Amino acid sequence: MKKCIKIMTSLTAIAVMILFGLTIYLDIALPNKFYVVEGEKVVLHSKLALSMENDEPLKTGRAAAVSEVAGSSHSGKIMLFGIIPVKTTTIDVVKEKMLVPCGTPFGIKMFTDGVLVVGVNDVDSENGSVNPAKTAGIKLGDSILTINGKAMLTNEDVGAVIANSNGKKLTVVLRRKSQDMTVSLQPVKSQSDGKYKAGIWVRDSSAGIGTVTFYDPSTGSFGGLGHAICDVDTGDVLPLMSGEVVDVTINGVVKGKAGTPGELKGSFVSQRAVGNLLINNETGVFGLMDYCPSVAKALPLAMKQEVKTGKATILTTLDGKAPKEYEIQIERASIGSTNLTKNMVIRVTDKELLAKAGGIVQGMSGSPIIQNGKLVGAVTHVLINDPTCGYGIFAENMYNFSKTIEQPRLGSVA
Repeated sequence: MKKCIKIMTSLTAIAVMILFGLTIYLDIALPNKFYVVEGEKVVLHSKLALSMENDEPLKTGRAAAVSEVAGSSHSGKIMLFGIIPVKTTTIDVVKEKMLVPCGTPFGIKMFTDGVLVVGVNDVDSENGSVNPAKTAGIKLGDSILTINGKAMLTNEDVGAVIANSNGKKLTVVLRRKSQDMTVSLQPVKSQSDGKYKAGIWVRDSSAGIGTVTFYDPSTGSFGGLGHAICDVDTGDVLPLMSGEVVDVTINGVVKGKAGTPGELKGSFVSQRAVGNLLINNETGVFGLMDYCPSVAKALPLAMKQEVKTGKATILTTLDGKAPKEYEIQIERASIGSTNLTKNMVIRVTDKELLAKAGGIVQGMSGSPIIQNGKLVGAVTHVLINDPTCGYGIFAENMYNFSKTIEQPRLGSVA
């Protein structure tokens, strides 16, 4: 009898430890906030129940129908097996949002806010090898905003001020990770050509090709890429001053293979801008377009908790300007992830896409992911060692940033 009691006690202790560990895991894995469409049913997991404020907890596996009006915010409790509290979360009720999934290629012409430092090097002066930029405290990834009070907009602006300095100290205002600071830079005369130099390499613009994820017909705004445009040398997000969207056409595909990512080959159709870039951040690029780049019908925007593992499709363009739908599998969806861009693991299963491209290739970033008739996300990255597999971002994360775009105000007509 004592032996049975001892065994039961041990089993109970183990069960309690497992439940305790599970609740800790769920507390980390589940987000602190959910956006829920009014009237939609919410199912987090078959073993989890959700109750809102003073409502009675729902039975496990039962869907919660949200009857609250859009714009309201509530405190919700997530319960394991309907009885064990896991965490308290915020539930914001929103109206259903309709977006046009695109999958169309677009050209990007971007000018930085200030001039980006992409390299530093020594200068051979009369006093030996020196590095004025390093001495001044200038680092890779810094944005030079002004020198002696003059705005630096281009590489030529920086070069001219330094060349004409006659070796006098320059007051440089730069931005480093959102913090502005002032440093003193003293150029030196180069022994090789007799010109004054500061030992820095700078960049003022970038251009490339990506894929439009969605277009909002109610505002004319769009989102694309699913990740930031970063400098090729520093890896830092390029600070956007202004940018343009131009038409492109895809001319071909370099097939990806393990260890060597593939690539979409495209060219600008014209230099005429068809839109403006207004935001460049870790979730993508956002702006306004003159027209919808796709003929597809608008689909509801899925909230992150609606994304499930299993079959889905992506819209992407491998030839010309017309996107096509291809089959994929969503292998994992992490709704509690703190990483804004790598929310899903996806795998290409479509035979045609595998035959033509080998899977995901560079240039597909931004290709919309569709599941159960809703826009759920966008392709963001390819795994270098397995081009059939990659990452995706939740469409909800992208849309939340596109909402911050200020719409142009129309003046009154006399």
